[in-house]
Amino acid sequence: MRVSALLVAVSLIGISPVSAQTAAGPANGNGVPQMVTQTPASALSALFALSDSGNLKRNPIGLLFRGDTSRADYLGEWLTDAAFAAEKKAAEAELNALAGIDRNALTAGEQISYDVFKWQRETDLAGLQPQLLAATAPRPIDHFFGFHNFLAELQSGESAAPFKTLKDYEDALKRSDQFARLLDLAVLRFRQGMQSGVVQPKLVVRNTIDQLNNLTAGGTAKSIMMKPVAAFPDSISPADRTRLTAAYTAMIGDRVNPALLRLRDFLANEYLRVARDLVGLSAMPGGPALYAYLVASNTTTARTPDEIHNIGLSEVARILNGMDEVQKRVGFKGDRKAFFEHLRTDTRFKFASAQAMGDAFRTTGKQVDGVVGRLFDTLPKTALEIRPVPPHREKTDAAGSYQGGTPDGSRPGIFYYNAYDLPSRSNYGVETLYLHEAVPGHHFQISLAQENDKLPAFQRFGGNTAFAEGWALYAESLGPELGMFSDPYQLMGRYDDEMLRAMRLVVDTGIHSKGWGRDQSIEYMLANSSMSRTDATAEVERYIAIPGQALAYKIGQLTISRLRAKAQTALGPKFDIKRFHAQVLMTGALPMAVLEAKIDRWIASGGQAPSQ
Repeated sequence: MRVSALLVAVSLIGISPVSAQTAAGPANGNGVPQMVTQTPASALSALFALSDSGNLKRNPIGLLFRGDTSRADYLGEWLTDAAFAAEKKAAEAELNALAGIDRNALTAGEQISYDVFKWQRETDLAGLQPQLLAATAPRPIDHFFGFHNFLAELQSGESAAPFKTLKDYEDALKRSDQFARLLDLAVLRFRQGMQSGVVQPKLVVRNTIDQLNNLTAGGTAKSIMMKPVAAFPDSISPADRTRLTAAYTAMIGDRVNPALLRLRDFLANEYLRVARDLVGLSAMPGGPALYAYLVASNTTTARTPDEIHNIGLSEVARILNGMDEVQKRVGFKGDRKAFFEHLRTDTRFKFASAQAMGDAFRTTGKQVDGVVGRLFDTLPKTALEIRPVPPHREKTDAAGSYQGGTPDGSRPGIFYYNAYDLPSRSNYGVETLYLHEAVPGHHFQISLAQENDKLPAFQRFGGNTAFAEGWALYAESLGPELGMFSDPYQLMGRYDDEMLRAMRLVVDTGIHSKGWGRDQSIEYMLANSSMSRTDATAEVERYIAIPGQALAYKIGQLTISRLRAKAQTALGPKFDIKRFHAQVLMTGALPMAVLEAKIDRWIASGGQAPSQ
């Protein structure tokens, strides 16, 4: 469960629902505060500002991802009952404050912000109720979103935390000490779950153990957290280099690695034997209620698991027809199963090396950069880098992923490609994966939101999975308009990736609401796509680790595609694709109902309404 911490000051709890309010302004010449009128718009802005500052005060790691190192020595309080209670109090306070603001007195753009904020805080509050916390807090780590990986990478010099100044190095030492304490706290949470029966599946535990082994393999010297002291900037003096190298060696060798090993040994020697054999949430106390929440929060809709499962089956059938057309176009003789096996195994579809894989994405990027202006008026200022997935997590990572840059451009966005088990990776998926993870997918959506300083911080830096992943999947569909997929095999790659997202609707709901097992789910994916067993296994184990998240892609994409078709039909020759994309992107990640209402207003304006 992702908990966003948007905190409001206690003084806002009692805001009354009137169209204009008063607040204490600057003192006059006699030192007496003057009363100033606070409009609904200014009250909303004040709520958003206080919420964001409170969030960052309690979760200062968020500052690092915005390029602010002022509190880089502190991770914040994680995993404790006090932390969860504070989150709940904050959400309740903010919703009370929001209810005191007259929505009807706001502009259209302000109403969007109001609605997004309301949806997010209500969703967060629902996830913080005792029943759901009892099913989530005792499972603090998994192999997909585990903080053991996240914080180790943060300390590596290759993530959001900079290592440019002496303060940066000193701050990282303090974070490492807190990291070690968090690892021990995770063990206590796991023990709590052992008592209540709320435990991870065995395969999640085994994968996590593998990751912990990878993080500690080679001892202190080869730890990724030691990389910063192997690459000091010129600004660090020789004396400080010597001192810091010793301090990092002691911190990683005596504090962090032992904590990682304690967690590993606990999982291997105590926890694994009581972990679940059944992989679905339905097999766990509180699991069905948790899955219902995860479906709603990830898709931002009220669709049931059964409805989503059936949508998935329908989409799988549609995409199979497209794949059959590609098979005819290339003249392959044999049935669909043989065609899939041909795509999996023929050496013409393999990369010669990991370097060649990266070069293929870079070549595609140059092609897309040259034409993307056909569909977008506003392009991100944030640079994009293309890198391989770090070795310690490549085995369980997705084929591609994206990490956002900073709004000021000081850190680029990063598209990570996965070269693990290179023979299982297919080169006909290059174009569609680049469109999804990079341009105009995640890099556009995340960067354009962050760079838009007219938006409240929660819209710039927050969001929801259905919008973010739905946009990225929609971005794949723009390939033909950008000159992509002229090669029928690259078109097959497009169908294969869309099929993956359709199968997720079937498999995720199958696992967590219909009793499907791991092997059954893998075989279903292999039967309906040309993906390798390595990829299918990683995907299924991902759905087991983070239920519901994989549903967001297709549900979001179907919504955006439907809204585009709706606008094209309604506006006819007045439809402008650049303006449509601005409507979708320039107000941050919106819940699906809020997005649809916005597009409906744009259509009613004749396609002329501003994007925010």
